[in-house]
Amino acid sequence: MAKGKFGGIGGGMNMQAMIKHAQKMQQEMLRAQEEMAQTETEATAGGGAVKAVVLGTTSLKSLEIKPEVVDPEDIEMLQDLVMAAINEALRKAQEQSENNMRAITGGMSGGIPGVL
Repeated sequence: MAKGKFGGIGGGMNMQAMIKHAQKMQQEMLRAQEEMAQTETEATAGGGAVKAVVLGTTSLKSLEIKPEVVDPEDIEMLQDLVMAAINEALRKAQEQSENNMRAITGGMSGGIPGVL
């Protein structure tokens, strides 16, 4: 067998360089996760009648409802608008988080256990 990048088969990177690269990538991923936890993402529903702002990918920071959309006779519509705005904000935040991780890992994050 030919010597290579992982101490056996492959190219030219040695094991220490690979470990150093993995540690650097891990640090960048942790930094990106910390940044994402503080990132605000917003979405609207009903043409802007309801606006949700989420912090990171897991918590609702604020919810704004325009008074004209509040109809005591149609609470279900308001509930649907609120859920739509929150879910869209969370979806956008998750997508941004995944894009950030892909940028750091070069697209490998789908195959690394415990990542995303």
